[in-house]
Amino acid sequence: MRIGLLTEGGYPYVSGDARLWCDRLVRGLGQHEFDVYALCRSERQEEEGRVPLPPQVHRVRTAALWRAEDDGVVYGRRARRRFAEHYGDLATVLCAMRSTDPADTSEDPSAAQADRFASALYGLAELARDEGGLERALRSDAAVRTLERACRAPGAQPPAREARVSELLAVTAQLERALRPLALDWYEDDGLGAVDLCHAASGGPAALPGLLAGHFSGVPLLVTEYGVQLRRHYLSVPVSAAEGAPAVRSLLAAFHGRLAAETYRRAAVITSGNAHARRWQERCGADRGKLRTVHPGMDAAPFAEVGEGPESADPDTLVWVGRIEPAKDLFSLLHAFAEIRTAEPTARLRIVGAPFGPEGAAYLAHCRALAAQLFPDEAAGPHSVGDNPVSFEEIGGPELPSSGAACASGAVVVLSSVVEGFPAGLVEAMFCARATVSTDVGAVVEAIGGTGLVVPPRNPRALAEACVALLRDPERRARLGAAARARALELFTVEQNVAAFHGIYLEILSRTPVHRVLLDAAGEPLPFAAPAEAHLPGRWTGPETRPVARGGPGWAAPPVPATEGAR
Repeated sequence: MRIGLLTEGGYPYVSGDARLWCDRLVRGLGQHEFDVYALCRSERQEEEGRVPLPPQVHRVRTAALWRAEDDGVVYGRRARRRFAEHYGDLATVLCAMRSTDPADTSEDPSAAQADRFASALYGLAELARDEGGLERALRSDAAVRTLERACRAPGAQPPAREARVSELLAVTAQLERALRPLALDWYEDDGLGAVDLCHAASGGPAALPGLLAGHFSGVPLLVTEYGVQLRRHYLSVPVSAAEGAPAVRSLLAAFHGRLAAETYRRAAVITSGNAHARRWQERCGADRGKLRTVHPGMDAAPFAEVGEGPESADPDTLVWVGRIEPAKDLFSLLHAFAEIRTAEPTARLRIVGAPFGPEGAAYLAHCRALAAQLFPDEAAGPHSVGDNPVSFEEIGGPELPSSGAACASGAVVVLSSVVEGFPAGLVEAMFCARATVSTDVGAVVEAIGGTGLVVPPRNPRALAEACVALLRDPERRARLGAAARARALELFTVEQNVAAFHGIYLEILSRTPVHRVLLDAAGEPLPFAAPAEAHLPGRWTGPETRPVARGGPGWAAPPVPATEGAR
Protein backbone atom coordinates (compact mmCIF):
# COMPACT_ATOMS: atom_id res chain seq x y z
CA MET A 1 0.00 0.00 0.00
CA ARG A 2 0.99 3.64 -0.31
CA ILE A 3 1.34 5.55 2.96
CA GLY A 4 1.39 9.33 3.35
CA LEU A 5 3.57 9.90 6.44
CA LEU A 6 2.77 13.30 7.98
CA THR A 7 5.27 14.94 10.32
CA GLU A 8 5.74 18.29 12.03
CA GLY A 9 9.20 19.29 13.18
CA GLY A 10 10.69 15.81 12.75
CA TYR A 11 11.38 13.22 10.06
CA PRO A 12 13.03 13.45 7.52
CA TYR A 13 15.10 16.23 9.16
CA VAL A 14 18.20 15.34 11.15
CA SER A 15 16.82 16.98 14.29
CA GLY A 16 13.30 16.96 15.60
CA ASP A 17 10.58 14.94 17.28
CA ALA A 18 9.97 11.25 16.50
CA ARG A 19 12.72 11.25 13.85
CA LEU A 20 14.23 7.94 14.94
CA TRP A 21 10.86 6.23 15.34
CA CYS A 22 9.70 7.32 11.86
CA ASP A 23 12.95 6.16 10.28
CA ARG A 24 12.69 2.74 11.91
CA LEU A 25 9.04 2.43 10.88
CA VAL A 26 9.73 3.27 7.23
CA ARG A 27 12.74 0.97 7.02
CA GLY A 28 10.90 -1.84 8.76
CA LEU A 29 7.98 -1.72 6.29
CA GLY A 30 9.93 -2.11 3.07
CA GLN A 31 6.97 -3.84 1.39
CA HIS A 32 5.04 -0.56 1.33
CA GLU A 33 5.61 2.78 -0.42
CA PHE A 34 5.93 5.98 1.60
CA ASP A 35 5.38 9.60 0.66
CA VAL A 36 6.64 11.96 3.37
CA TYR A 37 4.87 15.30 3.92
CA ALA A 38 6.82 17.31 6.48
CA LEU A 39 6.09 20.64 8.19
CA CYS A 40 9.34 22.35 9.19
CA ARG A 41 9.48 24.33 12.44
CA SER A 42 12.59 26.45 12.02
CA GLU A 43 15.23 27.68 9.62
CA ARG A 44 17.89 25.91 11.66
CA GLN A 45 16.12 22.60 11.15
CA GLU A 46 16.22 23.06 7.38
CA GLU A 47 19.88 24.04 7.47
CA GLU A 48 20.84 20.93 9.44
CA GLY A 49 19.61 18.80 6.55
CA ARG A 50 17.83 15.47 6.22
CA VAL A 51 18.59 11.89 7.11
CA PRO A 52 19.39 9.40 4.31
CA LEU A 53 16.12 7.93 3.10
CA PRO A 54 15.48 4.29 2.12
CA PRO A 55 14.29 3.42 -1.41
CA GLN A 56 10.68 2.86 -0.30
CA VAL A 57 10.35 6.63 0.25
CA HIS A 58 9.18 7.78 -3.17
CA ARG A 59 8.51 11.43 -2.46
CA VAL A 60 9.29 14.12 0.11
CA ARG A 61 7.36 17.38 0.21
CA THR A 62 8.02 20.04 2.83
CA ALA A 63 6.47 23.30 3.97
CA ALA A 64 7.87 25.88 6.39
CA LEU A 65 5.78 26.87 9.39
CA TRP A 66 8.41 29.33 10.56
CA ARG A 67 8.50 31.44 7.39
CA ALA A 68 5.55 33.72 6.59
CA GLU A 69 5.30 34.43 2.87
CA ASP A 70 2.80 36.64 1.13
CA ASP A 71 0.89 34.51 -1.35
CA GLY A 72 -0.09 37.62 -3.30
CA VAL A 73 -3.70 36.47 -3.59
CA VAL A 74 -6.24 39.30 -3.57
CA TYR A 75 -9.79 38.17 -2.91
CA GLY A 76 -12.77 39.51 -4.77
CA ARG A 77 -15.99 40.50 -3.07
CA ARG A 78 -17.49 37.01 -3.02
CA ALA A 79 -14.28 35.43 -1.69
CA ARG A 80 -14.04 38.08 1.02
CA ARG A 81 -17.57 37.24 2.13
CA ARG A 82 -16.72 33.55 2.24
CA PHE A 83 -13.61 34.24 4.29
CA ALA A 84 -15.49 36.50 6.72
CA GLU A 85 -18.16 33.82 7.19
CA HIS A 86 -15.79 30.91 7.81
CA TYR A 87 -13.23 32.83 9.89
CA GLY A 88 -16.06 34.40 11.86
CA ASP A 89 -17.48 30.97 12.68
CA LEU A 90 -14.02 29.79 13.73
CA ALA A 91 -13.49 32.82 15.98
CA THR A 92 -16.98 32.50 17.50
CA VAL A 93 -16.34 28.89 18.48
CA LEU A 94 -12.99 29.78 20.07
CA CYS A 95 -14.51 32.64 22.07
CA ALA A 96 -17.65 30.79 23.14
CA MET A 97 -18.05 29.95 26.80
CA ARG A 98 -18.79 26.28 27.33
CA SER A 99 -21.85 25.37 29.38
CA THR A 100 -21.17 24.04 32.89
CA ASP A 101 -24.76 23.13 33.73
CA PRO A 102 -24.98 19.30 33.86
CA ALA A 103 -28.77 19.45 34.06
CA ASP A 104 -29.05 20.98 30.59
CA THR A 105 -29.73 17.92 28.40
CA SER A 106 -31.99 19.52 25.80
CA GLU A 107 -29.19 19.64 23.25
CA ASP A 108 -25.49 19.05 23.02
CA PRO A 109 -23.93 22.49 22.59
CA SER A 110 -20.45 20.98 22.51
CA ALA A 111 -21.34 18.81 19.50
CA ALA A 112 -22.87 21.79 17.71
CA GLN A 113 -19.75 23.85 18.35
CA ALA A 114 -17.57 20.97 17.14
CA ASP A 115 -19.55 20.80 13.89
CA ARG A 116 -19.31 24.55 13.46
CA PHE A 117 -15.53 24.45 14.02
CA ALA A 118 -15.13 21.65 11.47
CA SER A 119 -17.31 23.43 8.93
CA ALA A 120 -15.25 26.62 9.32
CA LEU A 121 -11.96 24.70 9.04
CA TYR A 122 -12.91 22.86 5.87
CA GLY A 123 -14.60 25.96 4.47
CA LEU A 124 -11.32 27.89 4.75
CA ALA A 125 -9.50 25.00 3.07
CA GLU A 126 -11.98 24.98 0.18
CA LEU A 127 -11.62 28.75 -0.14
CA ALA A 128 -7.83 28.41 -0.32
CA ARG A 129 -8.20 25.72 -2.98
CA ASP A 130 -10.58 27.82 -5.07
CA GLU A 131 -8.70 31.11 -4.78
CA GLY A 132 -5.10 29.84 -4.71
CA GLY A 133 -4.09 30.99 -1.24
CA LEU A 134 -5.10 31.95 2.29
CA GLU A 135 -2.06 33.48 4.01
CA ARG A 136 -2.73 37.13 3.19
CA ALA A 137 -6.34 36.86 4.32
CA LEU A 138 -5.36 35.21 7.62
CA ARG A 139 -2.96 38.08 8.38
CA SER A 140 -5.28 40.85 7.23
CA ASP A 141 -6.93 43.58 9.27
CA ALA A 142 -10.25 41.94 8.42
CA ALA A 143 -9.14 38.81 10.33
CA VAL A 144 -8.24 40.90 13.38
CA ARG A 145 -11.55 42.78 13.28
CA THR A 146 -13.46 39.51 12.90
CA LEU A 147 -11.72 38.08 15.93
CA GLU A 148 -12.40 41.25 17.91
CA ARG A 149 -16.12 41.12 17.12
CA ALA A 150 -16.26 37.51 18.29
CA CYS A 151 -14.49 38.43 21.54
CA ARG A 152 -16.88 41.29 22.25
CA ALA A 153 -20.04 39.35 21.36
CA PRO A 154 -22.50 38.23 24.06
CA GLY A 155 -21.65 34.80 25.44
CA ALA A 156 -17.90 35.13 24.90
CA GLN A 157 -15.70 33.79 27.69
CA PRO A 158 -14.38 36.44 30.13
CA PRO A 159 -10.68 36.29 29.08
CA ALA A 160 -11.70 36.83 25.45
CA ARG A 161 -13.92 39.82 26.31
CA GLU A 162 -10.94 41.49 28.01
CA ALA A 163 -8.51 40.96 25.12
CA ARG A 164 -6.52 44.03 24.12
CA VAL A 165 -5.43 44.93 20.60
CA SER A 166 -1.91 43.59 21.10
CA GLU A 167 -3.34 40.31 22.32
CA LEU A 168 -5.73 40.06 19.37
CA LEU A 169 -2.77 40.58 17.04
CA ALA A 170 -0.84 37.81 18.83
CA VAL A 171 -3.74 35.37 18.53
CA THR A 172 -4.26 36.22 14.86
CA ALA A 173 -0.58 35.60 14.14
CA GLN A 174 -0.63 32.25 15.92
CA LEU A 175 -3.79 31.16 14.13
CA GLU A 176 -2.27 32.11 10.78
CA ARG A 177 0.75 29.94 11.51
CA ALA A 178 -1.36 27.00 12.66
CA LEU A 179 -3.69 27.22 9.65
CA ARG A 180 -0.99 27.43 6.97
CA PRO A 181 -1.44 23.76 6.01
CA LEU A 182 -4.94 24.66 4.77
CA ALA A 183 -3.43 26.50 1.80
CA LEU A 184 -0.87 23.86 0.75
CA ASP A 185 -1.13 22.19 -2.66
CA TRP A 186 -0.77 18.70 -1.17
CA TYR A 187 -4.34 17.50 -1.53
CA GLU A 188 -4.74 16.89 -5.26
CA ASP A 189 -4.77 13.52 -7.03
CA ASP A 190 -1.01 13.69 -7.50
CA GLY A 191 -0.47 14.31 -3.76
CA LEU A 192 -2.21 13.02 -0.67
CA GLY A 193 -5.26 12.24 -2.76
CA ALA A 194 -3.27 9.36 -4.28
CA VAL A 195 -2.23 7.61 -1.05
CA ASP A 196 -4.12 4.73 0.53
CA LEU A 197 -3.62 5.91 4.11
CA CYS A 198 -2.38 9.00 5.93
CA HIS A 199 -0.30 8.35 9.05
CA ALA A 200 0.24 11.44 11.20
CA ALA A 201 3.29 11.06 13.47
CA SER A 202 1.71 13.45 15.99
CA GLY A 203 -1.44 15.41 16.62
CA GLY A 204 -1.80 19.15 16.04
CA PRO A 205 -0.47 20.66 12.79
CA ALA A 206 0.90 17.31 11.55
CA ALA A 207 -2.60 15.82 11.50
CA LEU A 208 -4.19 18.78 9.69
CA PRO A 209 -3.07 17.63 6.19
CA GLY A 210 -4.54 14.23 7.01
CA LEU A 211 -7.89 15.81 7.89
CA LEU A 212 -7.91 17.64 4.56
CA ALA A 213 -6.93 14.52 2.60
CA GLY A 214 -9.89 12.81 4.19
CA HIS A 215 -12.18 15.75 3.46
CA PHE A 216 -11.20 16.16 -0.19
CA SER A 217 -10.41 12.56 -1.19
CA GLY A 218 -11.74 10.23 1.49
CA VAL A 219 -8.29 9.05 2.58
CA PRO A 220 -8.38 7.35 6.03
CA LEU A 221 -6.26 8.80 8.82
CA LEU A 222 -4.14 7.10 11.48
CA VAL A 223 -2.86 9.35 14.31
CA THR A 224 0.08 8.35 16.52
CA GLU A 225 0.91 10.34 19.64
CA TYR A 226 3.82 9.29 21.80
CA GLY A 227 3.40 12.63 23.55
CA VAL A 228 -0.11 14.10 23.44
CA GLN A 229 0.17 17.34 21.48
CA LEU A 230 -2.62 19.10 23.36
CA ARG A 231 -0.98 18.30 26.70
CA ARG A 232 2.28 19.78 25.42
CA HIS A 233 0.46 22.96 24.48
CA TYR A 234 -1.13 23.24 27.93
CA LEU A 235 2.29 22.81 29.59
CA SER A 236 4.25 25.02 27.20
CA VAL A 237 5.96 28.17 28.45
CA PRO A 238 5.02 31.41 26.60
CA VAL A 239 7.91 32.91 24.65
CA SER A 240 6.69 36.48 25.10
CA ALA A 241 4.57 38.57 27.47
CA ALA A 242 1.81 38.91 24.86
CA GLU A 243 1.55 35.14 24.39
CA GLY A 244 1.35 34.70 28.15
CA ALA A 245 -1.70 36.95 28.51
CA PRO A 246 -4.85 35.17 29.74
CA ALA A 247 -6.82 36.04 26.61
CA VAL A 248 -4.12 34.68 24.30
CA ARG A 249 -3.66 31.50 26.33
CA SER A 250 -7.41 30.93 26.52
CA LEU A 251 -8.11 31.43 22.80
CA LEU A 252 -5.16 29.36 21.62
CA ALA A 253 -6.01 26.59 24.09
CA ALA A 254 -9.56 26.59 22.68
CA PHE A 255 -8.21 26.31 19.13
CA HIS A 256 -5.83 23.45 19.88
CA GLY A 257 -8.50 21.68 21.91
CA ARG A 258 -11.00 21.94 19.07
CA LEU A 259 -8.39 20.78 16.54
CA ALA A 260 -7.51 17.78 18.72
CA ALA A 261 -11.19 16.86 19.09
CA GLU A 262 -11.74 17.09 15.32
CA THR A 263 -8.62 15.01 14.67
CA TYR A 264 -9.77 12.32 17.07
CA ARG A 265 -13.26 12.37 15.59
CA ARG A 266 -12.08 11.91 12.00
CA ALA A 267 -9.24 9.46 12.64
CA ALA A 268 -9.88 5.81 11.86
CA VAL A 269 -7.46 4.66 14.56
CA ILE A 270 -5.54 6.58 17.26
CA THR A 271 -2.44 5.09 18.83
CA SER A 272 -0.53 6.08 21.93
CA GLY A 273 2.77 4.85 23.31
CA ASN A 274 1.47 4.09 26.79
CA ALA A 275 -1.63 4.07 28.97
CA HIS A 276 -0.75 7.47 30.45
CA ALA A 277 -0.95 9.12 27.03
CA ARG A 278 -4.03 7.08 26.20
CA ARG A 279 -5.88 8.45 29.23
CA TRP A 280 -5.01 11.96 28.08
CA GLN A 281 -6.43 11.19 24.63
CA GLU A 282 -9.67 9.97 26.17
CA ARG A 283 -9.96 13.12 28.29
CA CYS A 284 -9.44 15.21 25.15
CA GLY A 285 -12.33 13.56 23.35
CA ALA A 286 -10.96 10.42 21.68
CA ASP A 287 -13.40 7.55 21.23
CA ARG A 288 -12.19 4.60 23.31
CA GLY A 289 -13.09 2.20 20.49
CA LYS A 290 -10.52 3.85 18.20
CA LEU A 291 -7.64 3.75 20.67
CA ARG A 292 -4.71 1.34 20.46
CA THR A 293 -1.57 1.24 22.61
CA VAL A 294 1.61 0.61 20.63
CA HIS A 295 4.67 0.82 22.83
CA PRO A 296 7.72 2.63 21.42
CA GLY A 297 10.19 0.40 19.65
CA MET A 298 13.83 0.53 20.77
CA ASP A 299 16.87 -1.13 19.27
CA ALA A 300 17.86 -3.92 21.69
CA ALA A 301 21.06 -4.87 19.83
CA PRO A 302 23.41 -2.38 21.60
CA PHE A 303 22.37 -3.84 24.97
CA ALA A 304 22.48 -7.53 24.02
CA GLU A 305 26.03 -8.20 25.17
CA VAL A 306 25.46 -6.47 28.51
CA GLY A 307 22.15 -8.17 29.19
CA GLU A 308 23.25 -11.67 28.22
CA GLY A 309 26.65 -11.62 29.94
CA PRO A 310 27.46 -11.97 33.63
CA GLU A 311 27.02 -8.88 35.79
CA SER A 312 30.38 -7.14 36.04
CA ALA A 313 29.32 -3.88 37.70
CA ASP A 314 30.37 -2.81 41.17
CA PRO A 315 27.69 -4.33 43.46
CA ASP A 316 27.75 -1.19 45.63
CA THR A 317 27.12 1.31 42.79
CA LEU A 318 23.88 3.07 41.95
CA VAL A 319 23.63 4.76 38.57
CA TRP A 320 21.31 7.44 37.23
CA VAL A 321 21.27 8.02 33.44
CA GLY A 322 19.38 10.75 31.63
CA ARG A 323 19.07 14.36 30.61
CA ILE A 324 19.86 16.72 33.48
CA GLU A 325 16.98 19.12 34.13
CA PRO A 326 14.76 20.08 37.10
CA ALA A 327 12.03 17.57 36.17
CA LYS A 328 14.47 14.73 36.93
CA ASP A 329 14.58 15.81 40.61
CA LEU A 330 18.22 14.99 41.29
CA PHE A 331 17.91 16.92 44.55
CA SER A 332 15.71 14.15 45.98
CA LEU A 333 18.14 11.55 44.65
CA LEU A 334 21.10 13.23 46.36
CA HIS A 335 19.24 13.51 49.66
CA ALA A 336 18.22 9.85 49.35
CA PHE A 337 21.82 8.89 48.69
CA ALA A 338 22.89 10.61 51.90
CA GLU A 339 20.59 8.20 53.78
CA ILE A 340 21.87 5.29 51.69
CA ARG A 341 25.46 6.11 52.69
CA THR A 342 24.44 5.96 56.33
CA ALA A 343 23.08 2.44 55.87
CA GLU A 344 25.70 1.29 53.32
CA PRO A 345 28.95 3.27 53.77
CA THR A 346 30.55 1.72 50.67
CA ALA A 347 27.72 2.77 48.32
CA ARG A 348 28.50 5.03 45.37
CA LEU A 349 26.33 7.08 43.00
CA ARG A 350 27.14 7.82 39.38
CA ILE A 351 25.06 10.56 37.75
CA VAL A 352 25.53 10.18 34.01
CA GLY A 353 24.08 12.76 31.64
CA ALA A 354 24.39 16.17 30.04
CA PRO A 355 22.41 19.30 30.94
CA PHE A 356 19.57 20.35 28.66
CA GLY A 357 19.79 24.05 27.79
CA PRO A 358 20.71 26.96 30.10
CA GLU A 359 18.18 25.85 32.71
CA GLY A 360 19.76 22.40 32.79
CA ALA A 361 23.26 23.84 33.11
CA ALA A 362 22.17 25.96 36.09
CA TYR A 363 20.45 22.94 37.63
CA LEU A 364 23.60 20.84 37.25
CA ALA A 365 25.61 23.52 39.07
CA HIS A 366 23.10 23.43 41.94
CA CYS A 367 23.32 19.65 42.07
CA ARG A 368 27.11 19.77 42.30
CA ALA A 369 26.86 22.31 45.11
CA LEU A 370 24.34 20.16 46.98
CA ALA A 371 26.56 17.07 46.60
CA ALA A 372 29.51 19.00 48.02
CA GLN A 373 27.33 20.18 50.92
CA LEU A 374 25.99 16.69 51.72
CA PHE A 375 29.43 15.07 51.52
CA PRO A 376 31.82 17.81 52.72
CA ASP A 377 34.70 15.44 53.41
CA GLU A 378 34.39 13.80 50.00
CA ALA A 379 33.80 16.66 47.55
CA ALA A 380 32.17 15.44 44.35
CA GLY A 381 34.60 15.48 41.45
CA PRO A 382 33.52 16.44 37.96
CA HIS A 383 34.53 13.36 35.97
CA SER A 384 35.96 10.66 38.21
CA VAL A 385 34.63 8.16 40.70
CA GLY A 386 37.80 7.64 42.75
CA ASP A 387 37.14 8.09 46.47
CA ASN A 388 34.16 10.38 45.89
CA PRO A 389 30.76 8.81 46.66
CA VAL A 390 29.04 10.92 43.96
CA SER A 391 30.33 11.54 40.44
CA PHE A 392 28.89 13.63 37.61
CA GLU A 393 29.81 12.16 34.24
CA GLU A 394 28.79 12.30 30.58
CA ILE A 395 28.34 9.61 27.97
CA GLY A 396 31.00 9.49 25.29
CA GLY A 397 34.23 8.92 27.15
CA PRO A 398 36.34 5.76 27.06
CA GLU A 399 34.75 4.44 30.26
CA LEU A 400 31.14 5.19 29.29
CA PRO A 401 30.98 5.17 25.48
CA SER A 402 27.21 4.58 25.32
CA SER A 403 24.04 4.67 27.39
CA GLY A 404 24.18 0.87 27.58
CA ALA A 405 27.62 1.05 29.15
CA ALA A 406 26.33 3.66 31.59
CA CYS A 407 23.40 1.46 32.66
CA ALA A 408 25.70 -1.53 32.98
CA SER A 409 28.13 0.37 35.22
CA GLY A 410 25.86 0.07 38.24
CA ALA A 411 24.18 -2.74 40.10
CA VAL A 412 20.95 -0.73 40.41
CA VAL A 413 19.60 1.90 38.00
CA VAL A 414 17.62 4.71 39.63
CA LEU A 415 15.00 7.06 38.17
CA SER A 416 13.94 9.96 40.42
CA SER A 417 11.76 12.07 38.08
CA VAL A 418 8.69 14.06 39.08
CA VAL A 419 7.51 14.37 35.45
CA GLU A 420 8.04 11.64 32.90
CA GLY A 421 6.40 10.41 29.72
CA PHE A 422 7.63 7.06 28.47
CA PRO A 423 10.86 6.27 30.41
CA ALA A 424 13.19 5.28 27.57
CA GLY A 425 16.23 5.32 29.85
CA LEU A 426 14.53 2.89 32.19
CA VAL A 427 13.81 0.51 29.29
CA GLU A 428 17.49 0.65 28.33
CA ALA A 429 18.32 -0.48 31.86
CA MET A 430 15.81 -3.31 31.45
CA PHE A 431 17.52 -4.41 28.22
CA CYS A 432 20.76 -4.50 30.26
CA ALA A 433 19.10 -6.82 32.82
CA ARG A 434 19.51 -4.32 35.63
CA ALA A 435 17.25 -4.04 38.65
CA THR A 436 15.63 -0.62 38.91
CA VAL A 437 14.21 1.74 41.51
CA SER A 438 11.83 4.35 40.05
CA THR A 439 9.36 7.01 41.05
CA ASP A 440 5.71 6.44 40.19
CA VAL A 441 5.26 9.03 37.43
CA GLY A 442 4.09 8.92 33.81
CA ALA A 443 4.29 5.47 32.24
CA VAL A 444 6.91 4.09 34.65
CA VAL A 445 4.71 1.41 36.22
CA GLU A 446 3.39 0.38 32.82
CA ALA A 447 6.94 0.03 31.47
CA ILE A 448 8.50 -2.01 34.25
CA GLY A 449 5.47 -4.06 35.29
CA GLY A 450 6.55 -6.07 38.32
CA THR A 451 10.25 -6.14 37.42
CA GLY A 452 11.42 -3.25 39.59
CA LEU A 453 10.70 -1.27 42.74
CA VAL A 454 8.50 1.83 42.55
CA VAL A 455 8.29 4.61 45.16
CA PRO A 456 6.35 7.90 45.39
CA PRO A 457 8.00 10.95 43.77
CA ARG A 458 9.68 13.60 45.95
CA ASN A 459 10.18 11.07 48.74
CA PRO A 460 13.92 10.67 49.43
CA ARG A 461 13.40 8.30 52.35
CA ALA A 462 11.32 5.83 50.30
CA LEU A 463 13.83 6.06 47.49
CA ALA A 464 16.69 5.34 49.89
CA GLU A 465 14.94 2.36 51.50
CA ALA A 466 14.24 0.74 48.12
CA CYS A 467 17.84 1.20 46.96
CA VAL A 468 19.26 -0.22 50.19
CA ALA A 469 16.96 -3.25 49.92
CA LEU A 470 18.36 -4.09 46.47
CA LEU A 471 21.98 -3.32 47.36
CA ARG A 472 21.75 -5.84 50.21
CA ASP A 473 20.10 -8.60 48.14
CA PRO A 474 22.13 -9.63 45.04
CA GLU A 475 19.88 -12.62 44.31
CA ARG A 476 16.83 -10.39 44.18
CA ARG A 477 18.67 -7.95 41.91
CA ALA A 478 19.54 -10.76 39.51
CA ARG A 479 15.99 -12.10 39.53
CA LEU A 480 14.42 -8.68 38.85
CA GLY A 481 17.01 -7.88 36.19
CA ALA A 482 16.34 -11.10 34.27
CA ALA A 483 12.59 -10.50 34.41
CA ALA A 484 13.07 -6.90 33.27
CA ARG A 485 15.13 -7.97 30.25
CA ALA A 486 12.53 -10.56 29.24
CA ARG A 487 9.75 -7.97 29.50
CA ALA A 488 11.66 -5.39 27.47
CA LEU A 489 12.44 -7.89 24.71
CA GLU A 490 8.77 -8.84 24.53
CA LEU A 491 7.19 -5.36 24.55
CA PHE A 492 9.65 -2.64 23.60
CA THR A 493 11.62 -3.74 20.53
CA VAL A 494 11.59 -2.17 17.08
CA GLU A 495 10.24 -5.41 15.64
CA GLN A 496 7.09 -5.46 17.78
CA ASN A 497 6.46 -1.78 17.04
CA VAL A 498 6.74 -2.23 13.27
CA ALA A 499 4.61 -5.39 13.31
CA ALA A 500 1.89 -3.61 15.30
CA PHE A 501 1.66 -0.73 12.82
CA HIS A 502 1.67 -3.10 9.87
CA GLY A 503 -1.37 -4.83 11.38
CA ILE A 504 -3.10 -1.49 12.01
CA TYR A 505 -2.49 -0.43 8.39
CA LEU A 506 -4.17 -3.61 7.16
CA GLU A 507 -7.03 -3.20 9.61
CA ILE A 508 -7.77 0.35 8.47
CA LEU A 509 -7.56 -0.50 4.78
CA SER A 510 -9.81 -3.52 5.24
CA ARG A 511 -12.50 -1.25 6.70
CA THR A 512 -12.18 1.58 4.18
CA PRO A 513 -13.95 1.62 0.80
CA VAL A 514 -11.67 2.20 -2.18
CA HIS A 515 -11.68 5.97 -2.72
CA ARG A 516 -10.13 5.99 -6.18
CA VAL A 517 -10.06 3.83 -9.30
CA LEU A 518 -6.64 3.08 -10.76
CA LEU A 519 -6.29 2.88 -14.53
CA ASP A 520 -3.66 1.29 -16.73
CA ALA A 521 -1.95 2.96 -19.71
CA ALA A 522 -4.96 2.23 -21.94
CA GLY A 523 -7.38 3.80 -19.48
CA GLU A 524 -8.80 0.49 -18.27
CA PRO A 525 -9.36 -0.10 -14.55
CA LEU A 526 -6.87 -2.25 -12.67
CA PRO A 527 -9.09 -4.58 -10.63
CA PHE A 528 -6.38 -5.73 -8.19
CA ALA A 529 -4.50 -2.44 -7.80
CA ALA A 530 -6.24 -1.58 -4.51
CA PRO A 531 -6.10 -3.70 -1.32
CA ALA A 532 -8.94 -6.14 -0.87
CA GLU A 533 -11.76 -5.09 1.44
CA ALA A 534 -11.75 -7.95 3.92
CA HIS A 535 -14.22 -6.37 6.32
CA LEU A 536 -17.87 -6.54 5.24
CA PRO A 537 -20.26 -5.07 7.80
CA GLY A 538 -23.36 -7.03 8.65
CA ARG A 539 -24.22 -10.55 9.78
CA TRP A 540 -22.49 -13.53 8.18
CA THR A 541 -24.30 -16.33 10.03
CA GLY A 542 -27.82 -17.56 9.85
CA PRO A 543 -30.13 -18.14 6.87
CA GLU A 544 -31.28 -14.50 6.62
CA THR A 545 -28.30 -13.10 4.72
CA ARG A 546 -25.66 -14.29 2.36
CA PRO A 547 -22.97 -12.33 0.46
CA VAL A 548 -23.04 -12.18 -3.29
CA ALA A 549 -19.84 -11.73 -5.28
CA ARG A 550 -21.04 -8.78 -7.32
CA GLY A 551 -22.05 -6.72 -4.27
CA GLY A 552 -20.06 -3.91 -2.64
CA PRO A 553 -18.73 -3.86 0.91
CA GLY A 554 -22.08 -3.15 2.51
CA TRP A 555 -24.22 -5.17 0.08
CA ALA A 556 -26.15 -8.23 1.15
CA ALA A 557 -28.63 -10.39 -0.69
CA PRO A 558 -32.31 -10.11 0.21
CA PRO A 559 -33.70 -12.67 2.63
CA VAL A 560 -34.21 -16.09 1.04
CA PRO A 561 -37.05 -18.29 2.28
CA ALA A 562 -35.77 -21.46 3.93
CA THR A 563 -37.85 -23.73 1.66
CA GLU A 564 -36.58 -22.04 -1.49
CA GLY A 565 -32.96 -22.11 -0.32
CA ALA A 566 -33.26 -25.85 0.42
CA ARG A 567 -34.24 -26.80 -3.13
